[in-house]
Amino acid sequence: MTAPLRLLIADDHAVVRAGLRALLESEPDLEVIAEASEAQEAVGLAVTLAPDVVLMDLRFERAAGGLGMSDGVEAVRALAAKAPDLPVVMLTSYSGRADVVRALEAGARGYVLKAGPPEDLFRAVRGAAVGGMGLAPEIVGALVGRVACTAPELTYREREVLRLMADGQSNRAIAESLFLSEATIKTHLVRIYRKLGVDNRAAAVSVAVRKGLLGLT
Repeated sequence: MTAPLRLLIADDHAVVRAGLRALLESEPDLEVIAEASEAQEAVGLAVTLAPDVVLMDLRFERAAGGLGMSDGVEAVRALAAKAPDLPVVMLTSYSGRADVVRALEAGARGYVLKAGPPEDLFRAVRGAAVGGMGLAPEIVGALVGRVACTAPELTYREREVLRLMADGQSNRAIAESLFLSEATIKTHLVRIYRKLGVDNRAAAVSVAVRKGLLGLT
């Protein structure tokens, strides 16, 4: 039997953390090993415990005396420097494009809304754990059509692949959704990476978000 994914929850509200723990541990393959109420505490615990995935709130109240981090994106940057292979999924109430872009550029592997369905969270966590990327459908929808003038030219099919990749789907799932072979999807990924100037899925989605490439128009 495969060991469950070990998760760290970082949120400054105890009730939210308790609810998340109960929700996540209702899935047999997910286990919460620690909680943090401050962003800086989350960074320390993540480096020490090396969980499989960190769930990070976007904004935190500062600790007494005004010390410590108040921004989850700042914590993501710190973790990217100290534990670059540790995936972080943002779990927040903020869906603004600027917040999404900041988080992904800092190194987050996913962005999920607290008000969204549990399946979005589960998919993002599992995808991040295996090197994928997970964006809530609402996040992808908010970014559709915002194409920058400097955006590289992608074909309609390449944009389809990008959007499904942003949803956290594996190559096999993307192939099944588009009725194509996995080999064809891998070929599309090679072309997408080359056009975006990246070499992995997370970087591709980050660039796609920044340049508004997730629309299909």
